[in-house]
Amino acid sequence: MSTTSLPSYVAPPAFPRTPSYTAEPQAFEQRLALNRPARRPAGNFVKQAKNVSLRLFAQEDNATLPTYGCGAAVEGEVSLSKVEGVTAVEVKIEGSLRLREIAEGGTTTYKLCLTKVTLWSKETESEPCPASLQFSLTLPTTFSDGRETYPLPPTHDVHLAGVPGFNANIEYTVSATAVRNKATTLLRLGGGIVSTPFLYYPRSRPAVPLPSPMRQSFDTFKFIETPEWRGWESTMKARISGAKDISCLLYLPASRVYCISQNIPFHVTFSSSAFSLAAFLPYGPTATILAPNKVFTRIRVLRQSTVDVRNELVLGTKTDIWRVDTIGEGEFKHSGDGPDWLCFNGQIRLDPQVKIGGFKAGGLSVKDFIEFTMIPPDPPKAPFAEMRLVVPIRLTTDAWSVDSLTPAIVDDFSAPPTPEEST
Repeated sequence: MSTTSLPSYVAPPAFPRTPSYTAEPQAFEQRLALNRPARRPAGNFVKQAKNVSLRLFAQEDNATLPTYGCGAAVEGEVSLSKVEGVTAVEVKIEGSLRLREIAEGGTTTYKLCLTKVTLWSKETESEPCPASLQFSLTLPTTFSDGRETYPLPPTHDVHLAGVPGFNANIEYTVSATAVRNKATTLLRLGGGIVSTPFLYYPRSRPAVPLPSPMRQSFDTFKFIETPEWRGWESTMKARISGAKDISCLLYLPASRVYCISQNIPFHVTFSSSAFSLAAFLPYGPTATILAPNKVFTRIRVLRQSTVDVRNELVLGTKTDIWRVDTIGEGEFKHSGDGPDWLCFNGQIRLDPQVKIGGFKAGGLSVKDFIEFTMIPPDPPKAPFAEMRLVVPIRLTTDAWSVDSLTPAIVDDFSAPPTPEEST
C-alpha cells in the first residue's frame, strides 16, 4: 500500500450571503418554463330527479354542462332521497354517432362507448343501501365501427338543409339509476333515473410554436424565406391584351398545425409586370376608393363536413354529401411594393364559436383548409381569371407551450401531425 500522502483540499470560498430565490420572476428575470399540471376544477355539476341526484366532480363553477377530455375519469356521487326498497344502483356512460341522410332516408348509428357499473346490489351486499355512493369511470380513447379504429370523436353537431341533405350528431351522456322492488313501486315511490349529456373535448396542441414574422430584404423588401415558413404558389391568368399573368405566392407557418384561439399569420407576394399589377389593384386584398366596401382577394379558413351514410359506390363514385363553412377570415396589410411586385402580410382570426379541430369517425369526416382566392365581381369583364389556392391545415384546442417538452405534462394532449398535401 502506498504511503504517499493525498493532496490537501482547498478551503471553499466564503460567500457573504446565500442567493435569494422567488417563486415569481423579478423585473430583470424571465420564466422559460413552468412545468406543473393544469389546475383541476374544484366545482361540482349537479342534476336532480325524483328520489335521485347525480353530482359530478371536478367541473367549472356555473358550467352549463360537464366537460371531459381524452381518457378522463368521470367521477361523481349518486345520492338517494329514500333508500327503502332499493335493489340496485347503477351508473352508465353512453356515446353515439348518428348519421341521417335526408334525401334517401338512410340512417346509421355508431355506439362510441358504453360503460356500466353497479355501485350497490341487494344480491351481493348484506348491508342496507347507503344514501350516497361514489363512482369513477374512465372514458375510452378509441372506438371501432367494425372496419377501422378511430380516436373517440368530440361532441359535435352539423347538418345540411335541403335535398340531398344530412344530420350528423355526436353526443355523450352519463346516467344514474336506482332500481326498486315491486312493492315499493306500488307505493308510488318508484325507481329513479337521472341523466345529463356531457361535452367531450379532447385537447391537442401543436408540436412547434408559431414562427416569428418573415423578414423583408433591406434592398428589395421581398420576404426572406426560412425553414419555419413554407410557400404555396398559384397563377392569376391575364385576360386583357398587354397584360401578363400574376404569380401569387402565399407563405404560411410550415407546420400547418394551428391553435383555434390564436391568429394564423401569413405573407403574400404578387409578382408580374407593372401594367398587370396596376390592373390588379382594384381587385386586390385591400379596399380601394372606388370600392371601399368590396374586397375581391380574400384568405379564409374553411371547414368541410362530409357524411357517408350508405358507404356505397355509384358508377365508381362515392355517395358522400358535404357542406363547407367559413370559420375564419383574414385581414391584409400592405408591407411593400416595387416595379414588378406587391407584398402583404396579415392574420386570420378564427370564429370564437369553433371549439374543436378536424376528425374522422365512421361515416363522418371534418377537415379544415386555408383558401386563398381572387374572385372578380364580373368575371367576363375582369382583366384576370379567378384564382383559387387551397392548403390543408389542422386545428388544435390549445396553443403550443414550453411545458409540452415535459412528458409528465403532455399526457392529456395530442400533437396532430402536419396534414397531407391532397385535399
